[in-house]
Formats: sequence, C-alpha cells, structure tokens
Amino acid sequence: MPPNAQSIAQIHRDTGVSEPTLYNWRNQYKNKGKAVPADPSNPENWSAQDKLAVVIETASLNEQALSEYCRKKGLYAEQIMRWKELALAGYEGTGRLSANERRELQRTKKQKRQVTTHP
Repeated sequence: MPPNAQSIAQIHRDTGVSEPTLYNWRNQYKNKGKAVPADPSNPENWSAQDKLAVVIETASLNEQALSEYCRKKGLYAEQIMRWKELALAGYEGTGRLSANERRELQRTKKQKRQVTTHP
C-alpha cells in the first residue's frame, strides 16, 4: 500500500512471510472494500474495482481529509473526482433499456411464464 508500496515478492524477501500468505492477506483486505492496487506506481492503470473502492473510501471525507488521503495513496483529488464521474456515468448508462431491449426482455419473461405454467 502507498506510500511504502512494495511488491509481494519484496515483502516476502524482507520479512520471510510466505507469498501465498501475503496474497491471502491482500485479498482479504481487498474483499473488505479497501483499495489494494496491483500497480501502485500508476493509478490510472488500476482496476475499475480498485478505483471504485477509492471513490467509496473518500465519499465522506472533507477537503482536508481528502488531501491527506491523496498524499498517503499517491493520488490527486481530481483523479478521484474523475473516477467518481466515470462510475456514475457507467451506472446511469446501464440503468435504461432501449426500446429493443425492453421488447426482448418482455418476450423472454413471457416465454419463461409459458414454460413454468406449461411444463
């Protein structure tokens, strides 16, 4: 994790903790919704999951706390705002069905009802 981001291999060499254990710990941390990027040196290459985790972690922070968070993680507030906008745009874009998609959904539901009522 930033600011001391090191590879798992490096931590293994420094501490002697096995790599599988370190990967397990990282995955447990990640599953709790914490951002644990694979490439701490370039946040723009982080996975969408890691970027979303950062957006969620920072959602309730005031400006001062956000600045401190960014310093610790090696990020810029502008990056986080952009990631938030992209996440919202993606969510809004998938929330609406086109007319063809609605018709297809209705047709599928009708077929499913027919199959379940006439086995």
